[in-house]
Amino acid sequence: MTTGRASAVPFYAALGLLGGLYVGLVVAMLVADLAYTSPAHVGRALASPDIRAAVWLTLISCSASAVLAVWVGVPLGYLLARTRFPGKAAVDLLVDVPIALPPLVVGLSLLILFQTPPGLAVQRHLTVTYAVPAVVLAQFVVAAAFAARTMRVTFEQLSPRTEDVAMTLGCSRGRAFWLVTLPEARRGVLAAGTLAWARSLGEFGPVLVFAGATRGRTEVLATTVYLELSVGNLEAALAVSVLMIGVAVAVLVLTRALGLRGAG
Repeated sequence: MTTGRASAVPFYAALGLLGGLYVGLVVAMLVADLAYTSPAHVGRALASPDIRAAVWLTLISCSASAVLAVWVGVPLGYLLARTRFPGKAAVDLLVDVPIALPPLVVGLSLLILFQTPPGLAVQRHLTVTYAVPAVVLAQFVVAAAFAARTMRVTFEQLSPRTEDVAMTLGCSRGRAFWLVTLPEARRGVLAAGTLAWARSLGEFGPVLVFAGATRGRTEVLATTVYLELSVGNLEAALAVSVLMIGVAVAVLVLTRALGLRGAG
């Protein structure tokens, strides 16, 4: 037994080295950001009305896109995990398209979509392009793909037995889903929402192309970093970057804490 453990040491050391290199890179990036900025820099950045407006729009748009992503991701993930239907392979492929496409292509595709007759018909009633709805939609398109993929894995890991038992006791398929399956999947729903929110926070390319980066109108934190860098204001760009890191970490920690509490 001792010999077996000793022989495993080089194996685990190699795994730890490979994984540690990546973790070390992430830590080094965060430390570098923190080393080149300070609370005073963040305070000066937040003193700007434009950046404060970008913060509020970021929080609102990310929350809206995350809710919409979960709203779509739950049923889509359930269908892909539990059912068979014609064209399932094509749907499965299409769900991954926003993830695989270059971000700028996603934004350009949305922009072209709203220049078609159906898109122009929508814009006669609601201005989408280069407005706040474009920010939410650009974030949602990519975030929903991650949410759907997360929910599919979640439902695949849950046994369908409890849902089948509920149906034998008189529940319809829909009632069994709402009362049995969905509560069992609550940790997955929380994970999908967190991932969608975090992905929306960092969305840049689609937002820039489809919504623009107009100060006080469609500017979010990701585009704020770009705008500040474009005018050579590295201090403000780093301050906003650190702010985004703090918000992302806070959301992840809070959501995981609530998830653990809900499971207890």
